[in-house]
Amino acid sequence: MKNLFKSTRFKIIAIILALLLFGMFICAAGGHPETAQSGVVGTIFAPAHWAASKLSDGLDKITSGAKGNAPYEKEIDRLQKELGELQNKLADYNSLKSQNELYKQALELKEDNPNFEYVSASVIGRDSANPYCTFTVGKGTVNGVKDGNAVLYGKYLVGVIKKAYPTYSVVSSIIDPDFSVSAYDINTKELSYVTGDAEIAKYGCCKFENLDSSTKVTYGSIIATAGISSTMPKGIIIGTVKGIEDETTDISTYAVVQPGTDIEKLDECLILTNYTAESEAE
Repeated sequence: MKNLFKSTRFKIIAIILALLLFGMFICAAGGHPETAQSGVVGTIFAPAHWAASKLSDGLDKITSGAKGNAPYEKEIDRLQKELGELQNKLADYNSLKSQNELYKQALELKEDNPNFEYVSASVIGRDSANPYCTFTVGKGTVNGVKDGNAVLYGKYLVGVIKKAYPTYSVVSSIIDPDFSVSAYDINTKELSYVTGDAEIAKYGCCKFENLDSSTKVTYGSIIATAGISSTMPKGIIIGTVKGIEDETTDISTYAVVQPGTDIEKLDECLILTNYTAESEAE
């Protein structure tokens, strides 16, 4: 029993009871309406109330500070608006730069071929479900466009008019398996034809087909149109050889051709109109 009175636990309990009794006495003497117990508890937890009060004041200051940042928010909005305007100007500049490059190359081609007549056209639609980069341009028969017309980007062939309507036309690209044009290697003069292929089209390429197994066509060779077709002039660049492969169905070889321009990203093109083999002979 003596050890109990000397223990730390007993001393703590005794102190708490003494505080409770003291609080009850103070509250009774002062005539406070609250109970003595609540007064004691309030006294003991006064530090906690003080901390909560300070925390509340701090939150109020933070909120007030946020409301006071309205000028900064307006400045941020203004800068974001300016950034948007600059981005639009940059897009316009890039578009103009692309058009200038397109017309520069077309002019060089026309200087070598004075009889060429062009119609410039914007790409107005793409078939996302078509894996062969088929696209629609905003020029049609009322602009002199006909089925089979060559579609160029500068000096590069990108496809032919598959179907011309009065005010728009559908273009079949050179990576489409339905596309085919006579072609030759400008270095070795080897003659064959270029067509699309379902597997190679996945990589944005087409095929220079039916080459002999001993072909001299190599990596880096430039492939151009041969001009055998009555609607396709000679010398329009199709692309560059990226590799030589053997056919799996026969003993022939083919070259994988990377188009001279990224057809999937075209936004402008030129349509070669009124061209015939006879007009070139003239």
